[in-house]
Amino acid sequence: MDFTIPEEVAAVGDALLKFIDREIVPLERDHAHLLSSERRLFDESGRYVPEVLALRKQVRMRSAELGFYNLFGDERIGGDGLGAVAAVYLQDLLNEHCGPDRSLIQTVVLPSPFTNGLSPVLTHLPTATFRRYEEGIRNGSSILCFALSEPDAGSDIHSMKTRAVRQGAGWVINGTKQWITNSPYADYAMVFAITNDDAFKARKGGVTGFFVPTNSPGFSVPSIIPVMGHQGGETGIISLDNVHVDDDMRLGEVDEGLAVALQGVNTGRLSMAGSCIGLARWALRQATEYAKVRKTFGKPIAEHQAVQFLLADSAIDIYAAKCMALNLAWRIDEGQTAIKETSIVKAFATEMLMRVMDRCMQVHGGMGLTNELRLEAGLRYARLLRIPDGTSEIQRRAIATQMLRGDCEF
Repeated sequence: MDFTIPEEVAAVGDALLKFIDREIVPLERDHAHLLSSERRLFDESGRYVPEVLALRKQVRMRSAELGFYNLFGDERIGGDGLGAVAAVYLQDLLNEHCGPDRSLIQTVVLPSPFTNGLSPVLTHLPTATFRRYEEGIRNGSSILCFALSEPDAGSDIHSMKTRAVRQGAGWVINGTKQWITNSPYADYAMVFAITNDDAFKARKGGVTGFFVPTNSPGFSVPSIIPVMGHQGGETGIISLDNVHVDDDMRLGEVDEGLAVALQGVNTGRLSMAGSCIGLARWALRQATEYAKVRKTFGKPIAEHQAVQFLLADSAIDIYAAKCMALNLAWRIDEGQTAIKETSIVKAFATEMLMRVMDRCMQVHGGMGLTNELRLEAGLRYARLLRIPDGTSEIQRRAIATQMLRGDCEF
């Protein structure tokens, strides 16, 4: 296999980094007072303050204007459809260049591939319906969220309780969704609900997806969920109280929504792997340069074998993760299903990032614990990634399930 990145994709990557350095870095510098403290970043409810929301919208729309925002969008709905290998490469490049904890860059310049922008889930929306909402989604002025998880239905999706019942020419949805990224700010939500109790209990479908405007009566986000180390954030709880949607807002066929949802989740797992590789490379670069200049016992710490082992083990981890992710991306671009391999890559890449961040903090000693170097932010972010889009344990379960069904080829 030849994993040489096509020249046109490499050129996109170069242009992407130039855009960040030319337009976003100065924007961050000009608003450093606002962006540098969580006390100013979020309001008392944990939501981004209006000034930050305006900056994020500005970046999204500028990214869309320059052609970056929809790079991975499905061609059937007007995206560039660059493919899986390009997605891994560009997410890796972006995160290695920028590092962690950049509120105007991460998931803003390049949106989460199924949560926002031209999500593959939207290919299941009737064409006429999609056309009504297309412009705002495409140009970054409108935000989406993907509402599958619930208080008792995270990894175990068959514990879902949200229901949609037919009423006249439409549906009425009732329930609660939790851990929903973008929900506090979204204009539209991709909501999944039980529509056939018997099929759902038998694990033979019974779930349907709906495209729901968040200004619909009965739709609310009553609270934000601040996550590890933050005073606010992008994740919230959605309440659906007799929310009415017309039937032309349905995502795919009735009772076939789980297949629609999992298509989006698997896309997100691959993108997450690319981000992990880039962040790990960023951290290792910091640690390698620091080891050359920091001295103990009369010599640079790079000459101590213990430090060399920390750097080498990190390089081994990164190389393995990158080869895995590119192999998976190649399989996907070739049209293979790669269920087992997707779970392998998600589990390995997220756990790899945690190991690398921890080692790189160790190389920095006490300096690694400070906020100044952003390694501690990277470690917190790495710890988070082992849970969304399926925990490491759920990935292992999926891998074993596929193997027990006979998929034992590697």
